[in-house]
Amino acid sequence: MKGKLLFSQIGYVYVPTSNIDESIDWYTRNLNLQLQNKFEDRGSYIAVMHHPHKHSIALLLIETEDTHRLEIARNGKPYPIMAINCPDIEHTHSFLKQNGIQAEDIQTLGAGEAKYFYFRDNQGNLLEAAWSIWDMQDVIKDGYLPADDSQH
Repeated sequence: MKGKLLFSQIGYVYVPTSNIDESIDWYTRNLNLQLQNKFEDRGSYIAVMHHPHKHSIALLLIETEDTHRLEIARNGKPYPIMAINCPDIEHTHSFLKQNGIQAEDIQTLGAGEAKYFYFRDNQGNLLEAAWSIWDMQDVIKDGYLPADDSQH
C-alpha cells in the first residue's frame, strides 16, 4: 500500500438541530453558508451547507429529536465544537452582535497572531469565530460574496 493515502481531508462537520428549516435560515443569514441539498435520511432531514471557500469542508445540519447540543468540556469549561475562519474577525463580531447573537468578547493570542470569540447557534451549539496569520487562503466560490458589503 505504499504511496496510497488512507485519508485526504476532513469531509463534513455534523451539527444537530431540532428544526432543520430554522437552522438552514440561521446559518444562511448569519454565517453566509449556502444550502446545497436537503434530503431525508433514516427518518429525519439532513441539510448540506457550504462555506464560501472552494476547498472547505461541508457543514451538515442533522435533524434530531435529541436535545443534547454540541460543546466540548475543556478543564471544566465549555469549548466549541469547531472554529470557523473569518477574514475580518472584528467585522464578523460586529455583524453577529447586530443580528442579536450573543457573542463573547474577542480574545487575542500571543502578540496578535490569532483572535477568536465564542457564540452559539440558534440551537445552542457552541461555535468559535477565528482569525490567525496561519489561516489558509483559498478561492471564493462564485455566488458567495454579498452584493452589498453593508449587509454582511
